[in-house]
Amino acid sequence: MSYDEFEFETRAVRAGQTRTAEGEHAEAIFPTSSYVFGSAAEAAARFAGDSPGNIYSRFTNPTVRTFEERLATLEGGERCVATSSGMAAILATCAGLLKAGDHIVASRSIFGTTTVLFSTYLARFGIETSFVPLPDIQAWEAAIRPETRLLFLETPSNPLTELADIRALSELAGSRGCLLAVDNCFCTPALQQPLALGADIVIHSATKFLDGQGRCVGGAVVGNEELVGKDVYGFLRTAGPCMSPFNAWVFLKGLETLSLRMRVHCDNAQQLAEWLEQQPAVAHVYHPGLESHPQHELASRQQQGFGGVLSFELKGGKDDAWRFIDATRLFSITANLGDTKSTVTHPATTTHGRLTPEQREEAGISDGLIRLAVGLESVNDLRMDLERGFAALAN
Repeated sequence: MSYDEFEFETRAVRAGQTRTAEGEHAEAIFPTSSYVFGSAAEAAARFAGDSPGNIYSRFTNPTVRTFEERLATLEGGERCVATSSGMAAILATCAGLLKAGDHIVASRSIFGTTTVLFSTYLARFGIETSFVPLPDIQAWEAAIRPETRLLFLETPSNPLTELADIRALSELAGSRGCLLAVDNCFCTPALQQPLALGADIVIHSATKFLDGQGRCVGGAVVGNEELVGKDVYGFLRTAGPCMSPFNAWVFLKGLETLSLRMRVHCDNAQQLAEWLEQQPAVAHVYHPGLESHPQHELASRQQQGFGGVLSFELKGGKDDAWRFIDATRLFSITANLGDTKSTVTHPATTTHGRLTPEQREEAGISDGLIRLAVGLESVNDLRMDLERGFAALAN
C-alpha cells in the first residue's frame, strides 16, 4: 500500500509496515543475524542482486527497513539508509560519495564532532574542508573550488540556532556541480523538509527528536535511489555501521508521536526564549522564534515551527555558566537533546570542547553560553527551575 496520498501524521504512524503471516498490529522486531534461503539458487540470486530479499542483517533487516521507508516518506525522499549513529550517517555519506582529492565546504557552525571528523579524519584520506559562516551565501560561493563535491550544513545550527537559506544554497550547489547535504536534526521533517527546498541529502541523528525519549542511538541518510540507495548504501553494506533491529523499532515508536511532540517542544521553547530575553543577567538569547533573531523571517518561511532548542549567553563567563547550571534541579545536565526531559549543557566544555579556542570563537561559542533543549514538562516548572539559576548568580 502506498501512503503518498496521506498526510504527515498518518504516514508517521502507518508507512513502511509489512505485516507477517502472524497478523501483528504493531511492527515486529526481527532479532536475527541471517536468513534462510529456499535453495542454493535463491541464495545466489540474492547475493548477486538479481532477486530482492533479506540476506544478512548488517544491511537487510525487516524492522530496519520499516524505519527507513517511514522516514523516507516523511522527508519526501526515495530512499533512506539507517545507521548506528548520527555521526555514522555523516561518515557513510562522505565515504560513499567522496574520494581523495575532493573538497567539502561546510558551515563553521556544525556540531563539534562533525568538525573534527572533517578537519582531522577525512583530511587523512585526502578530503579537504573549508569552513564558512552559515548564513553568508557569498562566503559559500567564494569557498567553492573546481574540486568541491559537497556543501554540508546544519540549519538551525547547534547551539546558536543560526539558519541558512536552503533553497538559495541548493541553487548555488546545482550551478557549481556540488551536492547539498542538510543535517535536519533540530527540526525533523515535522518542521522542515530540506529535499523539498532543493537539498540532495538529508541527515539525521535519530538519537534526538526522532526517538524523543533518549532511549537509543542511531542515524539516517535520506535522498534519491542513486546517491543514497546505491552509493551510501554500498558503503553501509561493506563497512557495516548499521542500525540494530531493536533501535529501529524504538525509533518507529518515536516517529508515531513526532508531530505532536514537536508542537509542544516549539511552544515551550518559545515561551522560555521570550522570558529569558527579559532577564537582566542575560546578554543575548538565540532562538529563531524571537523577532530579534537575525533569520527570524527566513525561519518563518522555511520551517513549520521554530524548534525546541535555544541558547542564551550570560553576561559572566564560564564560572557563572557553571554556577547557573549547577543550581537547576529539574533540567538534566546532559549534552543530549530532543528528549521529553529538558536538558541543559555548557557547549564550550562539552559538545564543542574538542575544538580549539580559536575554532570556538569563530563559531561564536563563548564561555558564558548555555544551551537548553526544552522538553515536554510544564513550562511554568521549567521557568521556576531557571529562576534557581539566576538566584545563584545573585548570591
